[in-house]
Amino acid sequence: METAPTPHTNYLTDGYGLKSWLLTKDHKRIAILYLISVSAFFALGAVFAGLIRLELLTPAGDLVESDVYNKAFTMHGVIMVFFFLIPAVPAVLGNFLVPLQIGARDLAFPRINLLSWYVYTFGGIFTLVALVMGGVDTGWTFYTPYSSAFSNSNVALVVVGIFINGFSSILTGLNFIVTIHKMRAPGLTWFRLPLFIWAHYATALIMVLGTPVIAITLVMVGAERLLGLGIFDPKLGGDPVLFQHLFWFYSHPAVYIMILPAMGVMSELVAAFSRKAIFGYQFVAYSSLGIAAVGFLVWGHHMFVSSQSVYAAMAFSFLTYLVAIPSAVKVFNWTATLYKGSISFEAPMIYVFGFIGLFLIGGLTGLFLAALAVDVHVTDTYFVVAHFHYIMVGGTIMMYLGGIHYWWPKIFGKLYHEGMAKVAAVVIFVGFNLTFFPQFIVGYLGMPRRYHAYPPEFQLWNVLSSAGAGLLAIGYALPITYLLWSLIKGKPAPPNPWGAKGLEWQTSSPPPTHNFETMPVVDEPPYNYAK
Repeated sequence: METAPTPHTNYLTDGYGLKSWLLTKDHKRIAILYLISVSAFFALGAVFAGLIRLELLTPAGDLVESDVYNKAFTMHGVIMVFFFLIPAVPAVLGNFLVPLQIGARDLAFPRINLLSWYVYTFGGIFTLVALVMGGVDTGWTFYTPYSSAFSNSNVALVVVGIFINGFSSILTGLNFIVTIHKMRAPGLTWFRLPLFIWAHYATALIMVLGTPVIAITLVMVGAERLLGLGIFDPKLGGDPVLFQHLFWFYSHPAVYIMILPAMGVMSELVAAFSRKAIFGYQFVAYSSLGIAAVGFLVWGHHMFVSSQSVYAAMAFSFLTYLVAIPSAVKVFNWTATLYKGSISFEAPMIYVFGFIGLFLIGGLTGLFLAALAVDVHVTDTYFVVAHFHYIMVGGTIMMYLGGIHYWWPKIFGKLYHEGMAKVAAVVIFVGFNLTFFPQFIVGYLGMPRRYHAYPPEFQLWNVLSSAGAGLLAIGYALPITYLLWSLIKGKPAPPNPWGAKGLEWQTSSPPPTHNFETMPVVDEPPYNYAK
């Protein structure tokens, strides 16, 4: 390991006051603000998850009433999806690393970047106000006409919060697109870009093109609820299935807003800890764009049991199988990169193997849901819950934590306890599987989601799942503990503790305020570990 650099002025020490942080235009500080915010929302969403698992320990609904349970799983979904999973990797790691990895001094629009954080925070406050005022009970999907006409909870307030939050995604996506197009360092051509950048570019396209659809859809829900307009309510001449089309047209691509950036992190970690260039680099790059494009064409697989025709269902089934191809390309190429690589098993690499395990299970079970006959059987059961969590929560969080551990020395200039980090990665992997794999079984056996009481024959699987959730909570608490401790007692980090490639490792840890003392020039392909 290299020796620590001499002390210098960096983005952390360049102005200490709270005002200097709240009015900052530095992408690195804004990333830290996002890190604090999304961590707070994750903790709150985890509290609701714990309440759900405690309720399901016993078959009878004896911990909370059914309406409280409805509000618990709704708030868990709303907070985790809209305020953690969607913004976590792009807003934290993307904000910090996109300019560094392309040799820029900042994002293209620094003020808009800061505005995106304020918009995100403001939208979150609206949602928390709804929680304090009694919560919402529609589920995070807000299906009509229940959400627009019948629910007596604070649907309108939550809808406003999510609507506001959507502009944060749009602003972030716009900033990434312009920055990647216009601010790359000399010599950094498109096929010299890190795959992390390709993934965030594809994600930004989805953010800009897809988010307005969910925004206007939620506006229509609020308008029907508050003004009595006939959009989705059949009694008013509306069509409830129209809401599902509009909602899932965004919300399935939103799946890739969550997972594509995580795949970008995965590529960086695989290359760094196998000391090899990514096998089939161009295929992996294009697969990110392929996922973004085809992702807009598969929303109907969420509606196999709705009123859509069997012919439309067959088309969506085929397209769903098709979108699995670019994801499979990535997994194959990562595996081929690891083959005969000089693999080192630092903590971020443990998260890499955890991601592969969880993503494979989630992806293969997604093929079950793409098949019409199987999907009809397991729709609205815990099989779907397990599949969603394996892909979105398991995949995204494993790579979010893997990326946090990989770039933590760069972000804060401190080294964490490597042994504790490895233990945490293993505990999270084991806890996650114990939590959600039993849900595949109990879902296939017929247990519906969103019920707080269930037949006694399902109790064993639910007890296992709740025990796994406890283990998972310990796993998530460990990184919080030793990472915060590293800020106080951690050893100073060298500029490149991993011996990794990439422009971000050519500057100090933590980076200077303007990222680079001199403009870098790129004259080699990415991941050139053979050099």
